[in-house]
Amino acid sequence: MSTALHLAGPDDFAVLDRLVAAFHGEMNIAQDDATRAAALRPLLEGSPYGVAYLLGPARAPIGYVIVTFGWSVEFGGLDAIIDEIFIRPAIRGRGVGSDVLIALPKALADAGIRAFHLEVDRDDTTAQKLYLRAGFRARERFMLMSRRMV
Repeated sequence: MSTALHLAGPDDFAVLDRLVAAFHGEMNIAQDDATRAAALRPLLEGSPYGVAYLLGPARAPIGYVIVTFGWSVEFGGLDAIIDEIFIRPAIRGRGVGSDVLIALPKALADAGIRAFHLEVDRDDTTAQKLYLRAGFRARERFMLMSRRMV
């Protein structure tokens, strides 16, 4: 299987917003519509901090992936975080996730990304297996910690 990645732009807001709302509902992420829109619109308008890709057919996407960018001295420069990845439940288990995780480094190769990172639920063994097959590894000594600023 080969899943197409389509860089999302301003005209894709409505479809991306629906997909993100579905993912957030599934993951019990509480977020109001205005906050979600404020987070998505800059990515669709060319923000240097990240990109959003729609997955599958351009007219009827089956999911999305959002990648944000940062800098890591440890990894030698520009790094990327797969902030969110979502595939419609009816499509899961068909290799789409693997395709996306293989295609992303290729799509961003010219950007000089030195490392990709992602966060996974400690209890989601299915997702962990997918990420392990794609070459991601848990870090032995480190875990992601967060502090909300608002």
